[in-house]
Amino acid sequence: MADGRDRRRAALRAELAGQGLDALVVAGGANIRYLTGFTGSSGQLLIGPDRTVLVTDFRYASQAPGEVGAEVTVRVEKSSLWQGLRQTAQGMGVHRLGIDRGRVTLAEAEELRQLSGVELVPIGGLVERLRAAKDQTEVAAIREAAGLATDALEAIMGFIRPGRTEVEIAAELEAALRKRGSEWHPFQSIVASGPRSALPHARSTSRTVERGDWLVIDFGAQVDGYCSDITRTIVVGSKADERQKATYRVVQDAQARARGALRAGLTGREGDSLARDLIAKAGMGEAFGHSLGHGLGLEVHEEPRLSQTNEGLLPAGAVVTVEPGVYFEGWGGIRIEDDVVLSPDGAECLSDGRTDLVELT
Repeated sequence: MADGRDRRRAALRAELAGQGLDALVVAGGANIRYLTGFTGSSGQLLIGPDRTVLVTDFRYASQAPGEVGAEVTVRVEKSSLWQGLRQTAQGMGVHRLGIDRGRVTLAEAEELRQLSGVELVPIGGLVERLRAAKDQTEVAAIREAAGLATDALEAIMGFIRPGRTEVEIAAELEAALRKRGSEWHPFQSIVASGPRSALPHARSTSRTVERGDWLVIDFGAQVDGYCSDITRTIVVGSKADERQKATYRVVQDAQARARGALRAGLTGREGDSLARDLIAKAGMGEAFGHSLGHGLGLEVHEEPRLSQTNEGLLPAGAVVTVEPGVYFEGWGGIRIEDDVVLSPDGAECLSDGRTDLVELT
C-alpha cells in the first residue's frame, strides 16, 4: 500500500510542477485517503515538492501516524486545523498555493486567504484525474466488494416475496452485506417496487410488494474503502408478462452490447452510445434519461463518466458502472448494472454479470 501511495504523490507533484505551484491543499476524505491512507473524518492535507503534511485533531493522534506511514508528517492541532495548515504552508515557503475549487468551500477559502504573501490558485480535479485509473490493488478491492454484494443479494432471495415492504427487503439486504464484511454501505440502498421502480433514485418506502411487480434493487458493498455498485431488476410473485419480458430484453441487450464493446481509449460519449443507440432503436430513447455509467472507487460516483457530454478519453485501469435503464411512469422501470475495469483490449466484468431475468414465483 505504501508504495502505491508514494507513486500517487509523485504523480501529483509532477502535475503541480507543471502548473507552477509550490503546494496543493488536498480536500475531501477520499482524496486524502488515496494519497495517504488516512481514514479519519477530520483532516487537511498539504502536499509540496518534498514534504506532505496531514493536519488533524486529537482524536486521530494515534491512528493517523499508523495509517499514513513515515513519509507523511502528522501535525495534531488542538484548536484550528486551518491555523495549523497556514503555519505549515508558511514554514514550507509556499508562494503559489493550489486549492481545489470543487471541494474547498468559500469559508475554507477565507481561512486560506489569511496567508500573507501567498497567491491562491483555484484548480480542479488533479487528484480525481489520478484516481480515475486504478492500480491492481484498487481493482482487487472493488472485485471483492462486488462479490460480497452479489453474495448478499443471493442470500436474501428467499426473503423476497409479495407482502414484504421495500424497507424490510432493504434492511435484510443491508444486514447481509454487513455480515459478509462490508465496511459500510457506499450509498443508501434502493429497493423500489411496482410503479415506484420508474424512479431512478427512489428511496425505499413502506410500500408492500405485490404479485407481478418489478423490483429494482440498487446496492453495493465497501472493502478497504472501495465501492461496488450493482443493480438487478426482478419480477416478484409471478412470471413476467409479455411487455415485461420484451422491455427487459432491450435493456439486457443494451447492457451486453456495452460490456462487450467498451474499452479504454473510447470517449465517454462513445461508451454511452453503445447502449443508448440500441435502446433508441427500440423506440425507448426518451425513457433512458441518465448516463450509461460512472467511475467507481473510493467514492461511488467519480471519474470518468460514460455520458453523452463527456468527450474525454476513458483511461486504462478505469473502473466504471454499466447501467442502462428505461423508466415508464405508472408502469415501472428496469435497470441492469455491473462493474467493469477497462483496458485497451476491452472491459473485464468485476461483478458476476448474471443478467438473465429472475422471476421469483
